[in-house]
Amino acid sequence: MSETVVKFGILGCAEIARKKAAKFAADNGFPPGTRAYGSYDAVLDDPEVDAVYVPLPTSLHAKWAVLAAQKKKHLLLEKPVALNVAEFDRIVEACVANGVQFMDGTMWMHHPRTAKMKEFLSNERAFGKLTAMHTCFTFAADPDFLEEDIRVKPDLDALGALGDAGWYCTRSILWGNDYELPKTVTALRGPIFNKAGVILSCGASLYWEDGKVATFHCSFLSHLTMDITAVGTKGTLHVHDFIIPYQESEASFSVASESGFDELVTGWVPKPSEHLVSTSLPQEALMVKEFSSLVGAIKAGGSRPEMKWPIISRKTQLVIDAVTLSIARGFEPVEVVG
Repeated sequence: MSETVVKFGILGCAEIARKKAAKFAADNGFPPGTRAYGSYDAVLDDPEVDAVYVPLPTSLHAKWAVLAAQKKKHLLLEKPVALNVAEFDRIVEACVANGVQFMDGTMWMHHPRTAKMKEFLSNERAFGKLTAMHTCFTFAADPDFLEEDIRVKPDLDALGALGDAGWYCTRSILWGNDYELPKTVTALRGPIFNKAGVILSCGASLYWEDGKVATFHCSFLSHLTMDITAVGTKGTLHVHDFIIPYQESEASFSVASESGFDELVTGWVPKPSEHLVSTSLPQEALMVKEFSSLVGAIKAGGSRPEMKWPIISRKTQLVIDAVTLSIARGFEPVEVVG
C-alpha cells in the first residue's frame, strides 16, 4: 500500500519578495514543484496544500491559525501557541470544527530519548513515585537579539523568555507529571524585564495537591543550559540537553536507583548509570514525520484528529498564563483551573 503524500505550506518570511522566496527554495534543496507564494492567503487558498507550518510571531498565531483551520489545513504551530489560553481555545475550536490535526512545535517530545526517559519515570521499582522536578532553559543572547529579536518585542512576542524558553521548561514538568496540572503556580521574585516590559528572565514554582513540587528557570541572560532533574522516592533522572541534544544522532541521560553511601561514606553505591539513545533522524524530522502520519491517516479516510496534542498544548499554556498572572499579582499563588 502506497504511503499517503502530505503537502506542506509554510507561513513565514512574509517580508521577502516572491523571487527571493523562490531562490531560498532552490538554495535549500526544496523538491521540484515547490511554490513560492506572494501572501499567506495564497498558501491557504491552494487546494493542494494539506498542512501548514506556522512559525509566525505569537501575536499573529490566533488570526492565521484559525484561518488555516477554516481552510481545512492541518496545523503545525510554533510555540508558544498563543498569547493566552483564550486565544488558543479559538484555534482549537477552529481545528475541531474543521476536522484538522493540531500539533505544536515542541520538537524534543519526538526524540526517541524522551520515550526512554519516560520508561524510567514510569518504573515504580526503579524510580518510585515522582516527588519533585527542576528544569532550566537559559541562553546568553547577544546585544542584537536583546534589541531586535521578535521575542523581545511586546507587539510580536509579548511573553518573551517565558513564552520561548519557559514553554520548554513547563512542558517538561507536565510531561514528567503525566500531564496532571498543578494545583497552584507561584512566580519567583526577581523577574527581569526589558525597557518595553517584556520578560527576559523569570522562574516559577508549581505545587500539586498530593505534595509534588516543581520549579523552573528560564532566561535570555544566562549561559546555555537545558536541564531536567526528576526526583522520585527510589530514583533520580538527570538530562542536560533535553531541548537540543549535544549531537543530532544520539542523546544521553543518566539515572540513579536506590543509591546510598558506601561503608565509609566516601562514595555512592550504586553509582548513576548513563544511557545513550541513537536516532537516524533528527528530532525535528521525527516531529514532522509523526504529524504527517496523523494527517495522512485523516486524509486517507477513517481516522479523526488526535486530540492528545492540543490537550497537552492547552495545559502548557494554562501554566504559562498562571505564571504571568502571578507576576502581575505581586508573586501571589495562582490556582490553575483546567
